[in-house]
This record gives sequence, C-alpha cells and structure tokens, in this order.
Amino acid sequence: MADLKQAKCDKQISPETIENEEDLISRHRRERKELQAEIQKIKNSAPKGDKKKRKECSEKVAILEAELDAKHEEELSRFKSNHSEELMTENIVNGKESSEDIVQGEDNSVVEPNREKKSKAQKRREKKQAKGKEREERIKEQDEVNKLGPRQQEMVKIKAILKERGLALYEIAADGNCLYNAINHQLSSRNIQSTNEELRKKTADYMRSHRDDFLPFLTNPDTGDMLTEEEFESYCHKTAHSPMWGGQVELRALSEVLQTPVEVLQADIQPIVIGENLAGKPLTVVYHRHVYRLGEHYNSVITAALQQEEEEGDIIS
Repeated sequence: MADLKQAKCDKQISPETIENEEDLISRHRRERKELQAEIQKIKNSAPKGDKKKRKECSEKVAILEAELDAKHEEELSRFKSNHSEELMTENIVNGKESSEDIVQGEDNSVVEPNREKKSKAQKRREKKQAKGKEREERIKEQDEVNKLGPRQQEMVKIKAILKERGLALYEIAADGNCLYNAINHQLSSRNIQSTNEELRKKTADYMRSHRDDFLPFLTNPDTGDMLTEEEFESYCHKTAHSPMWGGQVELRALSEVLQTPVEVLQADIQPIVIGENLAGKPLTVVYHRHVYRLGEHYNSVITAALQQEEEEGDIIS
C-alpha cells in the first residue's frame, strides 16, 4: 500500500548543506533505520489473524521501501551532478585566466602580456560567459543522463505494460486532485458523471464512518505516530475541502463508495486491485513515483484504439 501520510513532500537536504558524499550516505543509512522502525509499527498494527489487514500492511511496506530507494537515488545523483558543475565552472574560469595572463618571452622567461588591464566589469562578463557555456554543456549532459534516469525508465516500463493490455496513458493534471480526476475520467468512460467535490466529500464521509478501518494506516508525518481523533478529523476535512493529495487510503474508500474495484498499475510492482471483493470490472489508474518532482502522481488510461483516433483527429484538424 502506498505512503499514507498526509504530507507527501520529502524533506530533502540540498547539496549546498552537505559537506561531502559520506555525509549524504550516512544520512541515507539513518533514514533507512528510521523506516525499518516505522515498518515494524505498521506490521504490529495488523492483527495476526486478519489476512486482509496484513496484506494491506505488506503492500504499504513495499511502497514505502520503493519510495525511499527512489528518493536516495535521486538525492545522490543530484549531489554528484551539482558538485561536478561547481568543479567544472571553477576549472573553466581558472583555465581561461591562466592562459591569458601567462606569456613566454624570447629568453623563455615568463612576462606579462602587453595589453591593457581588464576592468572588473569585463572580468565579470567573461566569468558569466564561461559559466553560461559550462551550464549549457551540463544541460546537454543531463539530457543524456535523463534518458536513463528513474523518470524515463519508469515511463518506458509503464507504457510497455499498457501496450500489452491494448491501453495508452491518459494524462491528468498534477494539481493535487490527480487521483480524483483519474477516477472521474474512468467513470466518464462508463457514462457515469461525477465531480471532484462529490468524490472528495464521499471519500471523507466514508472514512469518518469507518474510522477503525483507516486510522491504523494514517500517521503523523512529524512523529510517525498514529493520528489522534483530532488529527484524523482534520485529515478528513482536508480530504473533503482542499486539493490534498490522495493515495491508497483514499482509493480504498473510493472503491467502497463506488462499489467498484480499482486496479492500480505501476512500473516495478505487480498490479494492485483495491476492493477485490467487489463485483464488476475494475476502474484502472496508473501510479507514478518519479514522473513529477513534487511527488507521486496518478494518471488514467484509454484504449490504444481511442488514442489513435484522437491523434488522427488532431492531424486532420
């Protein structure tokens, strides 16, 4: 089951606040230990005889571990990229200055070149130009790296999964309502009309009326403790009245509200069917971990045939 915490933004340390790579790796080890402690709490929250709860806990643990791995990979890559950029900029600037300032005389002695001294403004312009040139080179290099980066790899895998099913990705705006917009799109394909406001309110109301089913999977992002009654009510209120991101908890509530199973497709994990005990063909959404820097994201799907029709219609128009 996906990360069920209210706050989805990871607290990341920028490269400027890390002195060296060893410090970053040390923090990663500490965060992994903290995650293991959190995982133990999750496992302890599920009764031994309740197979459904234990399955939900296992799903949540798998997602948490995958999310932390992706976060660490991105931070380490960004750290190396930024520090390489600083070093290259320094070398370009220093190398240019040294080549212009040193001239060899007829007796092989080093003499100052016969030229006017550069003004401070000119030096600043040259330094800025050198940095601009280096930045362009870094952008080109990063474009090549991105082709093999986690975002690109995830998208390639997801599109391959959809292709096997005769489906194509339907893009949903990343505005905090992506989960509800994706479900709405799936409902509209079945001629069922709804709105974000309606789905959010029904989700919050269902969670309130089934508090004991959801509370064990909601934790305070600062302490890691299970939400208090007051915090749980605040969470439900934000679910109903704000563009707060929704995850597996909200998906489970939605499947019960709609009395329809929901299938979640992901790049590196087998599809998860939420509300598998419910009858009917599942609504299908796609879960992305890396496609947006702000956090996780949900998209919808359409048939590949419908996508082709839309593309051909765009060409004709």
